[in-house]
Amino acid sequence: MNELIRINYETEQPSVSARDLHEGLEVKTAFKDWFPRMCEYGFEQEKDFCSKMSESTGGRPAVDYEISTDMAKQICMIQRTEKGREYRQYFLDLEKAWNTPEQVLARGLKIADREIQRLKADRAYLLEDVQRMRPKEIFADAVSASHTSILIGDLAKILKQNGVETGQKRLFEYLRGNGFLIKGGSSKNMPTQRSMEMGLFEVKETSIANPDGSIRITKTTKVTGKGQQYFVNHFLGATA
Repeated sequence: MNELIRINYETEQPSVSARDLHEGLEVKTAFKDWFPRMCEYGFEQEKDFCSKMSESTGGRPAVDYEISTDMAKQICMIQRTEKGREYRQYFLDLEKAWNTPEQVLARGLKIADREIQRLKADRAYLLEDVQRMRPKEIFADAVSASHTSILIGDLAKILKQNGVETGQKRLFEYLRGNGFLIKGGSSKNMPTQRSMEMGLFEVKETSIANPDGSIRITKTTKVTGKGQQYFVNHFLGATA
């Protein structure tokens, strides 16, 4: 079947340019007057046609309309001209071809392909979102009781289990070297003032009875729930 007018198959149903149809039917009335008059026959915007911009003969933008082939077929009948009959028959033949089993199957495959592409795009977005949320999610799994303070050695184990190459000794060195713990003296490995103000650590004091009856106080640095979240996200963020 020779192409009488360009058919757009990208829409839900085949459609044509109203300006192309106006030109093909050799209508003498100006397009701006003709198309509104055609719409008076009961055609509905967004259902039978939708507006768009196209280039006029002079190359300047002009208002056009994408109309369904069913609407185009009825417009052809309204014209009551030889061109109108020719174009109407063309659309009738097109309708028969459009509804053959082969074309129905082809459309179904096309719709399925679009759905597959949409699902692929959704999956890619979800994977990206998983990577973005990874530190927080790992922390939620690794530290179920984030309000409980833990030893620095236990924090090192959590980090190790989640891909951070460290151990208790190396973690202590890192914390001292980066101003989280005091480097030396009698307060070595105690939290710095900055760390305490940030709420990352707390110092647990324990009373121990010596054999001679005296009491000895020991101090242990522990990582608070806030500190656990801070360091897990800090280290995983750095290695992600």
